[in-house]
Order: sequence, then structure tokens, then C-alpha cells
Amino acid sequence: MDLLTPLLPGVTPLFGLSLLLLAAYWLGQVWREARRGWRPGAAWWAVAGLLALLLAPVLDVPPLFGVGGGLLLVLEFWVPGYRRARTRPGWTWPLIAALLGAALGWSALATGAGQTLPLVAGLTLLLCGLAGLLSSAASPRTRRTELGFQARWSRSRVPEWPDLSVTLTPSGAQIRNVSRSELRLAGWSPRSVNGWLLVRDPQGQPLNTLRAGQTAFLPLAHHEGGVRVWYVPVRGPQDTLLFRADWTPVQSQGTRVLN
Repeated sequence: MDLLTPLLPGVTPLFGLSLLLLAAYWLGQVWREARRGWRPGAAWWAVAGLLALLLAPVLDVPPLFGVGGGLLLVLEFWVPGYRRARTRPGWTWPLIAALLGAALGWSALATGAGQTLPLVAGLTLLLCGLAGLLSSAASPRTRRTELGFQARWSRSRVPEWPDLSVTLTPSGAQIRNVSRSELRLAGWSPRSVNGWLLVRDPQGQPLNTLRAGQTAFLPLAHHEGGVRVWYVPVRGPQDTLLFRADWTPVQSQGTRVLN
């Protein structure tokens, strides 16, 4: 870090190490999500957050530190930063960005003082390029086949500890993925119907997967007294699992009560 101090005034070795750890943590997130088939969406704003943290002491503008920290906190706890990758991310443009960033950074280090902006630009391009390369390298080479109607009649089992929770609403039931991993949804049916329905999002589009913490809505009539949901966890054995929930219908009791 002592080598960067003349180029980045105000950046102490401890502060530089902290930024390096934050960048490594974000790259690790990109790698982990890419292995699940997700690519950065809003998560790219983390680069702007890290850049604001870096420029706060360099430009002597303390509010930039709050902006950068706020961006990182929002992306970590409130805004879903990743989206489903429809195709495998390419590696050409990330490689170009990484090489260009490395060249700019090396040129700034070799030239010396007065090259702050080229060094910052080089570090930004290098970080974006590395994230793109990791996303491409870790993405599944083959897309998972969607679970079809055959899962309804295959041998399924009820797990010892449910991966889904259910909340009753006036117009149906809301299921939530309470596990730590993504679930591949096969289909569902009301308890009183030996049928097969696709799980859909609030906009009516088929929902083939359910991320950890994500919810889906199952429309149900008031006389229904339960639901059945078939799914397969992304991690672990690929056996078809069955989620069962039953309750007392409205006409039998003033309010629906889960059994």
C-alpha cells in the first residue's frame, strides 16, 4: 500500500486493505451466485459504492464515504442484486476490460505522481472485468431442465424439515422459501383436487424456481383446506419433495386455522 500512497493521497494502508477485502467479498458473491445460474443486475452498483469509498479520502469529500457505504448496504440487505441468466455470460468484453484496467493501473504506477484518475479508472475496469470473468467461468455450462408433469407421479417424499412456509390470505395462500438454497418448482394443487397447476408470480408468469426468501402466491377458493407443492432443491439429492399444508376451511370455522 505504501506504493499507492503517493498516487492516492489519504488512502492509508489499513483503509486500502479494507477496500481490498470488500472488493474480494463482492467478487466472491458474484462467483457464488453465478454457480446458481444468476448474474449481476443491480449488484453492479457495488462497483460505484467501492469507487465512492476510495474517492472520499482522495478528493477529500467525506460525504462520498456515506454514499459508498449506503450503496453497499442497500445492495446487501434490501435490493436483490442478481437476476436469472437466460444465457451463459460471455467472457470477451470482461477480458478486454480486465486487460485495459491492468494496463491503465500499471501505466499509472510506472509514471508516478499526478496519475490518480488513470489509476482509479484502471482499478474500476479491472474490478468489473474480473467480476465478468468470474460470472462467465462459474455459470453452469448446461441449463437445468425444467421440472414437468412427470414430477407429480414420481415417487416423492415429505422432508423432515419443510423448505417452504405458508401464510393464508383472503384470496389464497402465500408460500415462502425458508431454506438457504434455491428450489426448483414442479407444480402444485389444492388439497381437494387431484390436479396439477403451475406456480406463478403476481404478474401471472410461470415461476420455475424460488430463491431463498422469495414468495409466490397460490390462488384458492374459501372452501379449500390445504395445498400440495412439488419441488426439488438445487443443492443436495435431486429427489422430488412434497410440501403439504392443511387448515380448517372458512365455512367450518369463522377463520381459517392451520392444523
